Parts: sequence; C-alpha cells; structure tokens
Amino acid sequence: MTRRIFNSISTVAITVLLSSVLVIIGVLYNYFSDAQMLRLSEETDMVARGVSIVGEDFINRLDIDDYRITWIDDDGTVLYDSHGNSNSMENHAEREEIIQAIQNGHGESKRYSATLTEQYLYYARRMDNGTIIRLSVSQSTVFSLIWNMAQPICVVLLIAVIASLLLATQLSRSIINPLNNLNLDSPLDNPSYDELSPLLRRIDSQQKELKLQAYELQKRKDELDIVIGSMNEGIVLLKANGYVISINRAAKHMLSIKGRAEGKQFIALCRNTDIIAILEKARQGKQVEDIIDLAGGRYQIDASPVISDNKIAGTALLLFDVTEKENLEQMRREFTANVSHELKSPLHSISGYSELIMTGMATGDDSIRFSQRIHAEAQRMTQLIQDIISLSQLDEGIGDMQMQPVDLNEAAVSVSKELKEKADENNISLKVQGDTPVIKAIPHLIYSIIYNLTENAIKYNRENGQVIISVKEDEGSVNLSVKDTGIGIPPEHQNHIFERFYRVDKSRSKRQGGSGLGLSIVKHAALVHNAKITLDSVYGEGTKITVIFPKNI
Repeated sequence: MTRRIFNSISTVAITVLLSSVLVIIGVLYNYFSDAQMLRLSEETDMVARGVSIVGEDFINRLDIDDYRITWIDDDGTVLYDSHGNSNSMENHAEREEIIQAIQNGHGESKRYSATLTEQYLYYARRMDNGTIIRLSVSQSTVFSLIWNMAQPICVVLLIAVIASLLLATQLSRSIINPLNNLNLDSPLDNPSYDELSPLLRRIDSQQKELKLQAYELQKRKDELDIVIGSMNEGIVLLKANGYVISINRAAKHMLSIKGRAEGKQFIALCRNTDIIAILEKARQGKQVEDIIDLAGGRYQIDASPVISDNKIAGTALLLFDVTEKENLEQMRREFTANVSHELKSPLHSISGYSELIMTGMATGDDSIRFSQRIHAEAQRMTQLIQDIISLSQLDEGIGDMQMQPVDLNEAAVSVSKELKEKADENNISLKVQGDTPVIKAIPHLIYSIIYNLTENAIKYNRENGQVIISVKEDEGSVNLSVKDTGIGIPPEHQNHIFERFYRVDKSRSKRQGGSGLGLSIVKHAALVHNAKITLDSVYGEGTKITVIFPKNI
C-alpha cells in the first residue's frame, strides 16, 4: 500500500507539472499567434489602401522585409509578388484565404512547412476594384518552440521529479504508519484518522448498521415513489413477462389507463400498436426511442431493457410530452424559411443592379436610378433585420427593461410627428385625439406599438385618406386605437394578420417596404404589458385596431 500511495502522489505531481507546462505553452503560443495575425491584418489593410490610391508604386516603395506582399487579380492570377516572379507563379484562386476574401472581403489561413517546424500566416483583403492584396509572414510552430525550450523544461522537470519523489516518500510513510499500528482488539480506542472512525464503528456495531441501512433504503424507496408519482413524465416498469410492476399517474393519463394497473398485463391496459411494437423490441434487448401521436399530442417514447445476471429481467418505459417542442421546432423552421425568402429578393436586386453599375452597363441617370434602387432594397433589408431582432428580444422576455410611467397621448403625438412626412407624401391626414392617461410600461415598446400600427394605417390607406390615433381612459383600462380609412382587411385574413411574415396583399406590402413583422411585434409587445388587442375591419372601408392596457398606476 505504501508503494501504491507513493506511486499515486508521484504520478499526480509529475502529470500536473507536465500538463501545466504544455497548457502554458499552448496558451501563450495561441495568444501570440492571434496577435501576429491581427497585426498582419492591419498591415494588409494599410497596403490595400495604399495600392488602391497609388498603385503598384506604393508596394515598390515599401521597405518591409518581414512580410511577403502578393497582388492577385480576381481570377487568381498573380499580378505582383515581392519575393518572386509573378509571371511564373501558379494561379492562386484555390487558396483558402483568396476564396474567403472573394466571398467575404477578407480571409486568413495558416499553412505548415514541409518540416512542421515553421508555418506561414496569410491574410488577404479584397479591394474595391475586385483585386486582392495578400500579406504573409513566417512563424515558428509550437513544435519548434518546444524544441527550443527543451533545455529549461528538462531542468524544471528534473527538479520537480526529485521534489515529487521526496514529498511522495514522506507523505506515504506518514499515511501508512498509523494504519500499521492499529489495535484491532479495541477498534474504538485507536487514536487514528477521523476518516477511519466510520470503519471502526461499523466493525464494532455491524448489526446496528445493517438495520439502519435497511431503514434508510425503505425510506429512500418511499421518497422515490413520491417523486415518481408527482413527475410530469410518464414512467412504466414491466416484468419480463409484460406484467406491470409500477406506473405513475402521468403515464396513466397519457395512456388513458384507469384504475389499478400494477400486477396486470400491460397489453391488456394499452392497445396502442406503436407502443406494443416498441416494447417488443425492448424485450429483445434493444434500446428504442421513437415519437408517436398519443392522447391528442406528440410523445417521445423511450424503452430500455432491464438487465440482471446477463438476462432481461424487465422493461423500463418513459413517456415525454414533446408537443410544445415539436410545435416550436415547426415554428422555427417556418421562421427560417420565411427569413430566407424575404432576404432573397432584395439581395438579388442589390446584386443585379450593382453588377450593372460595376460592369459599366449603367451610366448617367440609369446609374443614379439603380443606386437609388440598391439603397431602397438595403433599407428594406435593414428594417427586416431590425424587426427580427426586436421579435427575438421580445421572445426572450423583458430582461433588464424597466417599467416606468408612460403618457400614451404624449407617445402618440411623438409618433405622429415622426410619421407626418410619410403621411404627407401619401396625402394622408394624421390626427391624435383623446385623453392623456399615464400607464406603467416600457417606453420604447409602447412607442413601437403606436409606430407600427400608425405606419401600417398610412401604408394601406387611400389617397386623401385619414388616420386617427385615439387614447381613451375607461374605468378599468386604457384604450389605444389607430383607425384608418384604408383598404380594410378581408374576413378570411383577419385571424392571421398578427402572424409573422403574414401579408394580406403581398405585392403592395413589398412595394411599401413592409417586412410582415410589424403587427407581430405589436402582438408580442402587448403581451409583455398584459394588454389585449381587438380588430375591427370592413373590407374596402377601413380598419381599427385597439390595444387595451390594464390600469396599473
């Protein structure tokens, strides 16, 4: 035992030391590598700016021996190289950093030398004309670093090993000597370690300890039965012959089992063919997991065989309600598809118009018109992304946002001033009326509710139409309504307009720059304030949306 303790202490000490040395070397190496890459990127940006202004003469005037500068055309052809003849160099289009620079505007990579003792850092920057400036610098690898530090490391290891051996010898002796001198005739009279006291007491009172253990086991079993019985997940334990050993209340509800089930055949209690097939596979020694429709929802079924003495002694069946999880996953997929679809159109437009300008096919007024179109599409994408961020923040809850007194009338007046220009452009009359109630709310969310409702009322209005923002204080609530004389909403669409990306008139929404998220933001912001939303719309005549806030101050 002395040797075992000695070996353990020595091994731990040496292992910790070696690990610490390697970790420190690795951390320092990564830190300086990142710093060198950052500096390389800054130097590349500086050279790229100089070349874009002066041209190749800028590179020729540079006195940088540590870096290799390469100028590459957008098809990968090397135009200039500070360390070689560019005419004899191979095409660089397939280099990792060049591919990244073409796609993202900048790129970086690392490549080792043939000996693995040196590596090269590369950083590339795409300029406005499509050509690429790349800088590279050599760097010693971690293997080379360790090799150069071998002598001091060995000295430190030697000292540490000697110290560890001496310490291990002393500690192992101090631990073992009291154990060798134990008086087993009177175990409770030994002045030994406190850690050995339980062992000595168990030797002296074995029967008492066994009874105590039996009592504790029964107590834990009772506690486990209470916990399992109160769980929302369903649990069923079956014998090898299919008889029920235990079943909790949640499992009975999920499987529509009434009355006592213990001691009965499970197949007589549950006729679901999917579950029976899962149990049959579990009886064959397989662990099965599947999702099935059950009790009006989607449930995950996990069946595992219980092994005892290399034989299947029974089956454990777990049931989890994943209906909400499945619904959220479906919403996530739909949301992702909608975002991708919404971003695709403006991106195609921006790409097409910018290509026409870049190739010189659009000049004069056409160039200005295309630039305006690119700007409009970029603004549309910016608004869409901002709306998505707002929705994500609302989905995560109010977080650190603080409720404070908000004057609804004052907020409505502020929104009307901001949207007045847009209303005038469409010959829309915009008016705020009503009371001046104060509610406890989150100011920017209240502003967002009024802004989105008013902006929609302006967008989907008629020539020379009217938008009225009304604030009214009732006995138990404060009502904010936005009414317009616009095109109205057909009845079949009224239950869906607060859904994300839902549009009644898709062509008009896109012309107006709508993202389809405004009313969804209104809905979520209202939920944060425990407010209700009512819709009153007549197709062809106009729409009135009312947000009813509870009085809270």
